[in-house]
Amino acid sequence: MEERKLNEKESLELISQMIKNTQQKLERHNGMPFLVWGYASFFVSVLIWTLLKNSQDYHWQFLWFLIPIIGFPTMMFFLKKEDAGVKTYIDKIISYIWMGFGVAGFVVSAAAIFYWNIPILFIVLLLMSTGTAITGLVIQFKPLIISGFLCILLSFACLVVKGFDAILIFALVFLLMMVVPGHILNYKNKKNNV
Repeated sequence: MEERKLNEKESLELISQMIKNTQQKLERHNGMPFLVWGYASFFVSVLIWTLLKNSQDYHWQFLWFLIPIIGFPTMMFFLKKEDAGVKTYIDKIISYIWMGFGVAGFVVSAAAIFYWNIPILFIVLLLMSTGTAITGLVIQFKPLIISGFLCILLSFACLVVKGFDAILIFALVFLLMMVVPGHILNYKNKKNNV
């Protein structure tokens, strides 16, 4: 069987269809990755802030590793429930984007244990906000684009706010960056299925 080359118009239509399929898949799965990681980051942040504020014991900082401990198994649970449909090239790109940003965030966080001078909250927010903005740009979903770029700017608040209260900024930014767009996807899905 001979492969046929696509002309420019057909190529653009194919790319447009892949983006639309990815948007629909995100909508169908209610933006679950954003909700899982957003809520895990928010609740762990508030827990750590509360424990640090009440005890002044810096050992509570190790609880940051609860985020991947909660996030990975929860994501695996939802991915197993996901239909075994075909993964588009756009799906793979988004997976690679988050794999790269996730590994970078984890490595930088682990390094912060040994080098306390790293402004870790700022760096992690900057990384995750950038990943959110790029994801929004790739799938052309405005709430992700807006929240990603807005939270890139808000990440700098962690450099301004000192002490334990920077953790509350971190928690709030994760709500805006991931939870709000995740719920918008959820709402959009329910609205489209009515």
